Amino acid sequence: MKLLVIGSGMMGSAAAYDMARQDNVESVTLVDSDLQRAKDVAARVNRITGDKKVRAVALDASKEKAAGRLMKGHDGALSAVPYRLNLGLAKAAIGAGCHFADLGGNNTVVRQELALAKQAEKKGIGIAPDCGLSPGMASILGGELVRRLGGRADALKLYVGGLPERPMPPFHYQLVFSVEGLINEYVEPARILRRGKLTTIEPLTEPEEFHMNGFAPLVAFQTSGGTSTLPETFEGRVGECFEKTLRYPGHYDLLCELKDLGLFSNEKMRVGKVEVSPRALMSKVFEGKFAGKGPDVCIMRLEAHESIKAPGVRGLLGGKLKGRVATFTMVDHYDPKSDMSAMMRTTAFPASIVLQMMCTGAVSKHGAVLQERDVPAEAFLEEIERRGIKIEYRLE
Repeated sequence: MKLLVIGSGMMGSAAAYDMARQDNVESVTLVDSDLQRAKDVAARVNRITGDKKVRAVALDASKEKAAGRLMKGHDGALSAVPYRLNLGLAKAAIGAGCHFADLGGNNTVVRQELALAKQAEKKGIGIAPDCGLSPGMASILGGELVRRLGGRADALKLYVGGLPERPMPPFHYQLVFSVEGLINEYVEPARILRRGKLTTIEPLTEPEEFHMNGFAPLVAFQTSGGTSTLPETFEGRVGECFEKTLRYPGHYDLLCELKDLGLFSNEKMRVGKVEVSPRALMSKVFEGKFAGKGPDVCIMRLEAHESIKAPGVRGLLGGKLKGRVATFTMVDHYDPKSDMSAMMRTTAFPASIVLQMMCTGAVSKHGAVLQERDVPAEAFLEEIERRGIKIEYRLE
């Protein structure tokens, strides 16, 4: 198959690397508005893989017609550019008859993409937003946990975080993906299930202490985007569903203070002769202050708590959490051999896998592809573990 990767940043480069290593992938086109950057990444991937499958092409991803022309020569395209470009790229993919997946990052944009389902289905292709780590892999495996408990659960709890292995004060954090996507998690409402009903709550709320063997206590808190379409899929069948981000406690406190100061606001203010939004300013500050090259670690724990119908227990939709608990747990580290961060591996590899499964027919759904419903979890697990990412399943 011939695949296209749009964006040659951290995630795009990791996706191109993963695709180039697969025997059934004939070629990978890596595009970027910065052609030299794309060429440098393509050369590096070809050197590491010992092949010449990856070629670099210049493309302004905001130009829908140009993107569509390039997609026509490919079986599938993966967007690894800022989320605001994904709707136009999804439309371009439909016009080109090319399967399309992206890393998501914004609830509104994702739903606009999913609204294109009928058009995509007529073209015989799939549109799969939110294909990274969380949402993405966490959605696929979270849905599988619920199925293993019979299709209903009192709670589905997702805990995910990308962290520096050696956190340094005062920030206790380093950037592991797009700063725009990061801030979006902190400002947009979180979509969750409460008592089986879809609702929204404020981000950076409901902190709780999180424990994982080998790590100091972390803090887990509500953020936007991580649940993706899980609440709609499981409304009425799962009582509580949420995704919480994991951070070191000091960093969480800092985020709350910045938000309280209004520094994540998009509302522009005049400073001298210049108008600037606090969020735009903080994006630049984060890019500088949170930049880091140290090794990272990615933690994921997914929990599905069984729904019990017994005397004295209300069960589904807010009952006491008793009975079996099914979990998937992952701890992944920076890979020195490929020089790829844990976040690159656990975000880009799942997206690459899902796109390839769409192209081969392993994901047979056309139109809107929902991770938790349409991606076969067992086949996905085989693929992700074949790439050295270990996921432990337990039923207690």
